[in-house]
Amino acid sequence: MRRLSRDDVTKAVSGADDVTIAQIIGTGATVEQLAEAQAWLANDEPMINDLRPLAQGRVRELVDILSELEEDSEEEDPADPGSASAIS
Repeated sequence: MRRLSRDDVTKAVSGADDVTIAQIIGTGATVEQLAEAQAWLANDEPMINDLRPLAQGRVRELVDILSELEEDSEEEDPADPGSASAIS
């Protein structure tokens, strides 16, 4: 299992700034662990239904970093005036 490189992170995580990339690499995670963290973020229900334990260790660190990145990008993108989130 190979540890993440900057190239791996930039390919897998769009919109990541230098600080976020450094945080992700700093976890010491592997490419496989990053893919698992992204799978948890994409949809955790199927993973729970497969009786997988909740993300732990490096994968949990990656989930935290990636979810923070998603939250930041949602705050920067104003809602479309016609979208349901803009109406609520």
